[in-house]
Parts: sequence; structure tokens; C-alpha cells
Amino acid sequence: MNARHDASYKHLFSSPKVVQHLIEGFLPAAKGLGRLDFTTLEKVSASYVSDDLRERADDVIWRVKTDKDWLYLYFLIEFQSSVDPWMAVRLITYVGLLYQDLIKGRQITGRRLPPVLPVVFYTGEVRWNAPTDIAELLPQDLPPELAKYLPRMSYVLIDENAYTDEALAGLKNVVAATIRLKRQQRPQDLARLTEALHRWFAGDRELERILSVWIQEYLLRDLRPELNVPEAHDLGELTMQLAERFKLWEQEVAQKALQQGLQQGAQKGRLEGRLEGRLEGRLEGRLEGEALLLQRMLTRRFGPLPEWVQARLRSASSDELETWADRVLDATRLEEVFGA
Repeated sequence: MNARHDASYKHLFSSPKVVQHLIEGFLPAAKGLGRLDFTTLEKVSASYVSDDLRERADDVIWRVKTDKDWLYLYFLIEFQSSVDPWMAVRLITYVGLLYQDLIKGRQITGRRLPPVLPVVFYTGEVRWNAPTDIAELLPQDLPPELAKYLPRMSYVLIDENAYTDEALAGLKNVVAATIRLKRQQRPQDLARLTEALHRWFAGDRELERILSVWIQEYLLRDLRPELNVPEAHDLGELTMQLAERFKLWEQEVAQKALQQGLQQGAQKGRLEGRLEGRLEGRLEGRLEGEALLLQRMLTRRFGPLPEWVQARLRSASSDELETWADRVLDATRLEEVFGA
């Protein structure tokens, strides 16, 4: 991924509220360290130099106060699409450099180092299969006299593709929202989810602003550049921009289809009949396509569908399909989708 992807994620994790959402929703390991005081979340400089002058300045480091000490969260945001089998080696090196920097800066009190929780936030499409513990990269059949001297350290892996849509939908969480946004295939679904996020985080200007920037800088400009959505300053404005853009987009598609139908009808000498048949066919095909797509969404969310649901989908109007699709994002049962 390019530098703009890198910057968009670093901007996302530059907010203490987003970091809090990550800890609460995706880092159960942090709960074992005692109560975390999120009011003390503090970003730490990630620019430090090792003894051989290799600089590390591209990672994200936060610290938060626990019951007894500071906990350092070392985020390594992995943007490559391929899995790094030596990630555990990289992280044990980076954590060592962080400790060295803390010692040199006289930020260590007493004779004990603060705990560091290494986190790899992986955004690639291929599922992560590299060892998360450096011990897995070392020989397993060594005698105890030697094995006790080997290094020990593991990291927390957050693999976007490891979370189901159902699990993410149950989290009103900024990090979960970014993963769900990337999975939306239809522009209409993207608009509905953006509108839902605006309702969830209404009143929190910081989260709305950060999500708006991330959606525009990463999702729309890089993943969906064809949408060409104007700049917006919060989720409310972005929701309106998306709705307006999709309306214009549908009008353009309909106009092109109409022009094509007129040309074909004129060539065959049956303009009126051809146009009427084409419009009716497009309407029927559109309804069938929308019903099939909604059926896939429901099956993915709730499992195999009963016959009464399939019957309603087959006989539904366009307005009904749109209403039901809006409800899929928040519904917890099939009956809630259909208003039963």
C-alpha cells in the first residue's frame, strides 16, 4: 500500500478515543493487567535510534496508566498484503529499542521496565498464518539447560479478515466500523452504514471527524475512486454527500440505459414497443437482483433462510426491499428485518 494508506491509518490511531475502542473491543489481553485509566492515554514518540543507527519512526506507540504502572502499547500497522513469517523477530527488536530509548531518556523508575503489549494490526487480504510467538521460530527439542536461555515474547494479532460480519455488527466501535466499511460491495450499503455510524457517534465531534477523514482519504479516494464524493467535515455532511452522489449516479446510469434502448429500438423500427419492453425488463431484473443480494446478506448474517422469508423476497416491491436492507445493519433477528 502507498504512503497515503499509511498516513490514513496513523491518523486513525492518533486519537485516544480510537485507541480506547481498539483496547476495549480487540485487546482482551490488556484487561489482565488491572484497571486501565483511559484518561491517562498518552501518545509516545516512536522516533528512536538503535546503537547501530537504524531509525524507527513509522510505528504508533501509546501508554496508559494501570493500577500499578504504565502499560505501553506498541502498534505495528502491517500494510503489506503478504504475511511476514519473521514478524516476531521484528517486534522483539522494536520492543528492545523502545526499552533502550526509555532507559536513555531516564523514564524508568526503579529497576523494573514497564510492560509492553506489542500489537500487529493487519489489513492484508490473505489470512495471517505467521507465528505470533518467537518461541515457535526456535528449535523445540533443546535440553532444558539451553532452552531456559532462549528469548520469549509474543504479540497480539488483529487480523481484519478473522472477524465475522456478525461479530463486528455487535460492536459499536470505531475500529470495527472501519473493517465493516471496507467490506461493503454496493455503494448503497456503504451509504447506509455511514448513516448508521453517524447515528451511533452523534455528539462526539472528534470521532465523527476522524471517521470522516478516514472514509474520504482511504475508502473513497483509494478503494472507491469512481464515486468521486466531495469533501465533507463530519459524518452527517458525508452521509448527505454520499446520498446525493448515489442519486446522481443512478440517474446517469438510467439515462444511459434509456438512450441505449432508444437507439436499439430505432434501428429495429419498433421504438415504442422495444422501449416499453426494455424498461419493464430492467425493472424486473433490478427487482430480482436486489432480492438475490438481500437474500445473500440475510443468509450471511442469520444463516439458512426459512421458506416464509424466501417467499416474501420473491414477492417484494422495490420499496420493501430497500426498507428491509436498511434494517439488516441493526437487526439481531430475522423478524426485526421484516417487521414481524
